[in-house]
Amino acid sequence: IAPSLSRTKMAAGLTGNEAMAKAIAAQHPIPRLGEAEDSAALAAFLLSADAGWITGQIIGVDGGRGILRTKP
Repeated sequence: IAPSLSRTKMAAGLTGNEAMAKAIAAQHPIPRLGEAEDSAALAAFLLSADAGWITGQIIGVDGGRGILRTKP
């Protein structure tokens, strides 16, 4: 699980500043910052029987940011 910047205690220096958070969110195709729950939802899926054939993958949880080659 490879999350993008998310609203966590570790990232509070960036995400705690609302103007900075909005500017960062605007750089994502889904224009918001990630939440810990976004990564947790993927973890829950990967632990489920529905993900039984998935192995050895790096899955981005980044609001689509990983598909952009340049800054929007």
